[in-house]
Amino acid sequence: MGGLATLAGYYGLRPDLNLRAQTQPGAADVVERSRVPSDQYDAVAKLCFNENPFGPSPAVLEAMTQAFKYANRYGYPDGGIVQAIAAHHGVSTDNILLGAGSTEILEVAAAAFLPAHKKVLGVEPTFSTVYEYATGIDASAVRLPLGPDFRQDIPALVKAARDNRTQLAFVYLCNPNNPTGAVVHKEEVKQLLEGIPEGIPVLIDEAYHHFVEDPDYATSFPYVLEGRPVIIARTFSKIAALAGLRLGYAVAPAALIERMRRHLGTMHINVLARYAGVAALKDTAAQTATRTTILGLRKKTTAELTGLGYKVIPSETNFFMVDIRRPVGPVIQDFRRRQILVGRPFPPMLQHLRVSIGTPDEMQSFLTAFKQIV
Repeated sequence: MGGLATLAGYYGLRPDLNLRAQTQPGAADVVERSRVPSDQYDAVAKLCFNENPFGPSPAVLEAMTQAFKYANRYGYPDGGIVQAIAAHHGVSTDNILLGAGSTEILEVAAAAFLPAHKKVLGVEPTFSTVYEYATGIDASAVRLPLGPDFRQDIPALVKAARDNRTQLAFVYLCNPNNPTGAVVHKEEVKQLLEGIPEGIPVLIDEAYHHFVEDPDYATSFPYVLEGRPVIIARTFSKIAALAGLRLGYAVAPAALIERMRRHLGTMHINVLARYAGVAALKDTAAQTATRTTILGLRKKTTAELTGLGYKVIPSETNFFMVDIRRPVGPVIQDFRRRQILVGRPFPPMLQHLRVSIGTPDEMQSFLTAFKQIV
């Protein structure tokens, strides 16, 4: 409920809201916001957080309902969530670490592998939690620009890793990338792992893995099975629609998991999230149906935008970025006046608007508003 309350204040609904904080480099998607009444929140089209607009499946809801009987207990049966994740990926439970969403996994990884005065290497724009953590502990980040095709430049990352080898703590790769939706191909991941200095951990955020169709993409789990210093971050927030429950996990070699575990609090995952996660892993039919619907809506929406003459970055996720050829700040305000919340600005791509996929009605409302505003 705390997570839902936080989301309820997204940018507020006031058209005079100051956008300064949203345009700062490294600003997180979730920022301090004023609260709005729940009836207003429910009426707003929320195309801003890359959430699953359709909610948990009936099987997941049933699992949560059954778990309510443990809400008053500390030492409750946890439904076997760690075992279920390990079996799902064919690894040992020693290779799994739970987190409050994949965001906590990124923070814990940064705490474990990024001492003060060291550096994390990645690109910009990307999901910036790791960079923000680095700033908070007096570490720093080497942020490379995206290529002209808005993809991550792997040869440039390899070169930067070698150039900074004495101060480099780890490499961060968001794949598919947020906010662009572009993927790093499997051969490029291999090129990165083989090109950087030996022993440097690579943190790979696969939050949007389930939506990828590109045949040249692949999960990096095989590298974990090989024992390479690779940490994969996954979340139940997207395909499983559990963003408000906060459940994610890391898969990595056992030694790296133990280093991360020291920086993790205890009892940080609630009982409903644990049972929901187990049910979500089993309910593959619901995930397939959700994926098909979301991808269909994304393709339909982006095709119409392209038909209007606007360039859309090819996306492999449940969101997309469209070049509106003008600063996005005022446009975000205009959408908000129409009760449509879209993504914040992402420096330096300040003429690109990020839009999450919502329900069919919400996407139609977005297109109608886009034609009026842009």
